Amino acid sequence: MRGNLTATLSTLTTMTLTLLMLGFVLLLTLNVNRTLQQLESQVEVAAFLDDGADTAALLTQVKALAQVREVTLVGKEQVLEEMTQDSPFTRDAAALVGNPFPDTLRLRVARVEDSRTVAGLVENMNGVQDVEYGAAYVDPTVKTLSAVRAAGYVLVGLLLLGTLFNILNAVRVAMYARRNEISVMRLLGATWGFIRMPHVLEGLIVGLTAAALALALLTPAYLAMARRVQELAPVFPVVTDLNTLVPLLGGVALLGILVGLVGSLFATRRYLQELE
Repeated sequence: MRGNLTATLSTLTTMTLTLLMLGFVLLLTLNVNRTLQQLESQVEVAAFLDDGADTAALLTQVKALAQVREVTLVGKEQVLEEMTQDSPFTRDAAALVGNPFPDTLRLRVARVEDSRTVAGLVENMNGVQDVEYGAAYVDPTVKTLSAVRAAGYVLVGLLLLGTLFNILNAVRVAMYARRNEISVMRLLGATWGFIRMPHVLEGLIVGLTAAALALALLTPAYLAMARRVQELAPVFPVVTDLNTLVPLLGGVALLGILVGLVGSLFATRRYLQELE
């Protein structure tokens, strides 16, 4: 490594930056998933029932839907009470014209993406007057979060592939620079494993060092950013608990080590095969 310091430092820098980007994308994806889970827990599909509707039959039909996680029947008096809390004049109006609110089924779906599907199925049931699920904000939010999550997964895959190729190229260059020594070692009867071992250790050391540097930069930067987001926008469920962050950051470090090890193994194997 000292004899090929420029290539080693170049690989180390590239791999550290790649792991930093990889860790950032994974943390972003983790927070997007947490936001999506919070959204899923809050989204409701409200089915407004006709007067005289068979509520027991409707409850049975709705519970049979695979996408429905929970369903609650709310009577018109309870709806009036809830509306009165938001607008005290509602009860005065109801005293004059009667309770205008219908009995309501409130449904919670397993995934927020299922809201539109469930709303369409419930709307066609007998005794259902209308269905509301907040399409104006649910659909755009789902599309945005899903796109961010998909882009994050694609970027993670590309970064891993790029890191692997960087290791392959660095180890192959190092072995090519030592081709004369390798030829002498072969003439003296050295085994393939003996020849490969220094280069495999080189890839392992580079991967370990890059992982340590990436975590040393990423961890404090993310925690500082998370605290800032919580101060400015406390509504966002930013992940800060160590039980969730430690496995993810540990996975990034382990991934860097594995990429360095696997890349060097493949590079040395292929180079030595070319010499045969």
